[in-house]
Amino acid sequence: MHKICLIGAPVAMLLLPGCIAKTALDVATMPVRAGAQAADWATTSQDEADRNYGRRMREQEARDAREQKKAEKQRRRECRRAGYDNC
Repeated sequence: MHKICLIGAPVAMLLLPGCIAKTALDVATMPVRAGAQAADWATTSQDEADRNYGRRMREQEARDAREQKKAEKQRRRECRRAGYDNC
């Protein structure tokens, strides 16, 4: 049992400082990572902005097409009501 402790102690001393240093680094960089994530959530990327703009434009074009179709139908109805055959 004494031999295992003599062999295990140096191995543990070599491994633990790396673990402690890694943990300390993770703890030190955590606020920076959290701040970066919050900034990412708060801002809109160019890709998101382009996608949202495209969606709004397609919706607007669909509304315009519906309105134009409705206006054309109304124009033909008024033309026929006025007595014209070739509306």
